[in-house]
Amino acid sequence: MFSDIGALELVALVVLAVLVFGPDKLPKVIQDVSRFVKKVRDFSDSAKEDIRSELGPDFKDFEFEDLNPKTYLRKQMEQNEDLRELKELRGSFDLKKEMNDVADAVHGRDGAAAAASAAAPAAVNGSSPDLLKKQDKPDAGERPPYDSDAT
Repeated sequence: MFSDIGALELVALVVLAVLVFGPDKLPKVIQDVSRFVKKVRDFSDSAKEDIRSELGPDFKDFEFEDLNPKTYLRKQMEQNEDLRELKELRGSFDLKKEMNDVADAVHGRDGAAAAASAAAPAAVNGSSPDLLKKQDKPDAGERPPYDSDAT
């Protein structure tokens, strides 16, 4: 309930409550607030039970937290076997290799030359090549690459 309130904020609320209600009325106010919170919780629980009983036996395991789209989707994904297979396929997918292949295709390098050029920088500094690094400027006689989709 108070997971997002820090200790200093809680002390400030207590001091403010003492100033507003006074030390003699504060216990009565705390009792009234706690009774109100208990009544709201009881009302909420009874409303949940009424809704479950009206939905019927098919929805006996229905939780109101499932109405949150994130929770519902996570639960459905865990139960669906096709999605488990998709997760396994996704785990076997090597994104770095695919990105290097795409970068090589964009730069017009073939597979063997691409593997050699990708291995050389990796051997030099012990990491894979930086695909986001800006390319060197072309020589004076060489034309820059042309992208017809970008114009």
